[in-house]
Amino acid sequence: MTYRLWYWPTIQGRGEFVRLALEGAGIPYEDCARAGGEKALMADMKKRGPKAPFAPPYIEAEGGTIAQVADILLYLGDKHGLAPSDPADRYWVHQLQLTVADIVAEVHNVHHPVELMAYYDEQKPEAKRAAEQFREQRMPKFLGYFEEATKANKGDWLTGADWSYADTSLFQLIEGLRYMFPKHMKAIEGDYPGLIALHDKVATIPGIAVYLKSDRRIAFNTDGIFRHYPELDAA
Repeated sequence: MTYRLWYWPTIQGRGEFVRLALEGAGIPYEDCARAGGEKALMADMKKRGPKAPFAPPYIEAEGGTIAQVADILLYLGDKHGLAPSDPADRYWVHQLQLTVADIVAEVHNVHHPVELMAYYDEQKPEAKRAAEQFREQRMPKFLGYFEEATKANKGDWLTGADWSYADTSLFQLIEGLRYMFPKHMKAIEGDYPGLIALHDKVATIPGIAVYLKSDRRIAFNTDGIFRHYPELDAA
């Protein structure tokens, strides 16, 4: 089966959390808007009717669509063994993914703290204040939480012997924060050795390693969620 993934064609964004799981597991998929463009994405959403996703990413599966990153990954985890079969660990992995969603939302608010639809240049002073608060207060809370999660089980991965979609999502989180705050991440990464080791281990998953070197991996840019503005970074 080849999944049809719908997401904005020019950014990593939230869609990248889904792509990484698919690529790591070698699950065939078609990145539909990469071929058809944004117009194709908008047309596809419009034709979905009252059960349409609120926003991409979404995949076509089970005769309909599954949207929201955590929901998509919960489905893929069950369907393709990308999550533990034990219920307690299965829902713990889902819990971690939902927490990733929380920090990703806060990441976006850093560069759009006042008005979502306004340009960054229209809210620079507020963004600078938001970035400082995020770096100094919110990042330690989230990264500290994920660091503790790496200690929950023996083995290379969060759940022990096998990687899950939560591992690939934490990889993407670190990648994004490194792009967004290169100075700050360089200064604090030593505080999170388990998390950084996990990031490095994910990069060696054969499917991930190939993907990262391919043109399917869209470069980070200032249209996505993780955006690098030098004035918002500090060691």
